Amino acid sequence: MNGEQRRQIIIEKLKTGTQPISATAFAKELGVTRQIIVADVALLRAAGYQIKAEHKGYVLDNQQNGITKLIVVKHGKNDVSNEFYAIVDNGGKVVDVVVDHPVYGKLSAELNISSRYDADCFVEKMDGEGVNPLSLLTEGMHLHTIIVNDENSFERIKSQLNNLGILIETN
Repeated sequence: MNGEQRRQIIIEKLKTGTQPISATAFAKELGVTRQIIVADVALLRAAGYQIKAEHKGYVLDNQQNGITKLIVVKHGKNDVSNEFYAIVDNGGKVVDVVVDHPVYGKLSAELNISSRYDADCFVEKMDGEGVNPLSLLTEGMHLHTIIVNDENSFERIKSQLNNLGILIETN
């Protein structure tokens, strides 16, 4: 199989997949190294494909349905799960996290957490790797882009985050 055929398989799997696919999983399936997959993804991006790297693997960035909102929250490492649960249990999806670092400026990471399972996997991976959330660089203050189906869902999310004592501001 040549590189063009391999890249076509990668795109087809991303188009039809419902979950992120890691470079390691692609490499194992296609009989190449992880580094070759990373290079293939770079070439696909250069060709115009909107491929995002998430903490669980690659996804094709299709337009999200719903209403996009921003929330500003502040909490420590122990409240990460509660924050995610408050959002996903009330019909939201956590798209990303953004911090405004005093030296580095705006730092962001794609999350795409839409269920308790996603939240638990993220926290388990963070704990397993022994790393802190990005928000600890700014004493817990951070923003999330979230997607909700309707304003009622957003109101429920705001209420729950407020009850947790972590909501600072919304738009």
